[in-house]
Amino acid sequence: MAVYKIVELGNEILREKAKAVPKITPNILKLLDNMAETMYGAKGVGLAAPQVGVAKRVVTVDSGKGLVGLINPEIIKFDGLETDSEGCLSVPGTIGDVDRAAMVEVKYLDRLGKEQIIKAAGLFARALQHEIDHLDGILFIDRAKNIRKIEQE
Repeated sequence: MAVYKIVELGNEILREKAKAVPKITPNILKLLDNMAETMYGAKGVGLAAPQVGVAKRVVTVDSGKGLVGLINPEIIKFDGLETDSEGCLSVPGTIGDVDRAAMVEVKYLDRLGKEQIIKAAGLFARALQHEIDHLDGILFIDRAKNIRKIEQE
């Protein structure tokens, strides 16, 4: 596996709408594996393919309950509203308060190409929404209030 360089604010790929994955190939599976390794290496909760320079609808998330790899994820149901602080590996040193749905249902393809539906709440729901936004060229700073700089480790 390999660790990718994370693309940062200013790179135009972050503003593009990512393309759907028509077929799950060994390269897509390798992308998922490498994205997971990159996410863990950067101490992130989620990572979208555009953040590593790949304009495909692929996301990895681990909010503490185990790794989930999602291909062509789509929010099909949402409920409630919560505001919390968010940051982003592609916008280092910045956080802001973002309103997100408290609960989401996301339809996606798993590694085997099987359609799945996952229900999420709390940090997991927030991370899914944040990463799916990346696939549409939306960054958390586009939705955030009270944007502020933070000290980086």
